[in-house]
Amino acid sequence: MNIRKEGTVTAPKGYQAAAVAAEIKYKDRDDLVLIVSETDCAATAVFTRNQVVAAPVIADRNTLARNSTSIRAVVINSGNANASTGKFGYTNARLMQGLAAKELGCHADQVLVMSTGVIGVQLPIDKVADGITLAATQLSAKNGRSAAEAIMTTDTVPKHLAIQVALSAGTVTIGGMAKGSGMIHPDMATMLSLLTTDAVVPPDVLDSLLKTAVKQSFNRISVDGDTSTNDTVILLANGASHIAIELHADAKTIGDAPTYLCLQLAPETVQDGDGAPSFEELLFSW
Repeated sequence: MNIRKEGTVTAPKGYQAAAVAAEIKYKDRDDLVLIVSETDCAATAVFTRNQVVAAPVIADRNTLARNSTSIRAVVINSGNANASTGKFGYTNARLMQGLAAKELGCHADQVLVMSTGVIGVQLPIDKVADGITLAATQLSAKNGRSAAEAIMTTDTVPKHLAIQVALSAGTVTIGGMAKGSGMIHPDMATMLSLLTTDAVVPPDVLDSLLKTAVKQSFNRISVDGDTSTNDTVILLANGASHIAIELHADAKTIGDAPTYLCLQLAPETVQDGDGAPSFEELLFSW
C-alpha cells in the first residue's frame, strides 16, 4: 500500500468537498461540510450501540435500509449534535438531506447526514440551509483537508489520510477523515468518520469490509469511558476508477486496506483525547 499522509477524503477519484462557516455554534470558523461524489456510490455504515441515538443516526439507518446503492453526498455539521431533540430533531435531519439533494439535483434518500456538538439543543436549520446552499457552490477535490478541519469540535488537530492499493486490475485509492477527542469509548462513542474509495465494490462486500475495519479499530479505543449518541462511520464506493475487486485474487489486499486506514485514524482520536487515553495496547499484528 502507498500511504499518503497528507491524503484526504477527496483523494479517491470522483469526490469533492466544501467547508463553510454556517455559524451553527462557532463564529469565524467552518462548521458545515458537504462531501459529494460525481457518481452514485454503494454505501454502508456502522453506528453507535448507545441506547439513546441522535436524529442523524436514525435518519441514516432508515435511508440505508431503503438505498445502499446510489448515495451521492454526505452533509456534516459541527457545533450541534441534533441529539435528544425529539421529533423536531428528526425532521431537521431529514430537512438536511432534502436541502442538500435540492442543491445537488438528486433525491433526499441519496444523502446521508452526520452531526456533532452540543446535545439537547435544536439544530438551527435556517443556518444549516444557508450553509448547504453556499457549500454547493464551493465544491472542489482540493477541499479535503478543510473538510477534516471543519468537523472538529474539541479536537486539536484534523485527522485524515489516504492510501493507494494495488489490486489485480489496477490501483485504487481509499481516503478518510475522522473527528473525536472526548467521550471516546467502545463502541465508538463521540466519533465520526467518513471513508471513501473509487474502487468498484458490491454493497455486501463493502459492508463486510467496514464491519471488520471498525471492529479492529474504532471499537477498541477509549478515552474517558463515556459513550455518545452520534457515533457513525460511513464508507462510500463510487467506482470512479472503473477497477473492480476480484474477490479471490484481491480478498486479503482489499480487506487489509480499510482496516489499515481505520487503524491509523483511530489512534489519532485517542492521542487527541482528554484524560488518560488507551487503545487496548494496540493489540494488532500490523
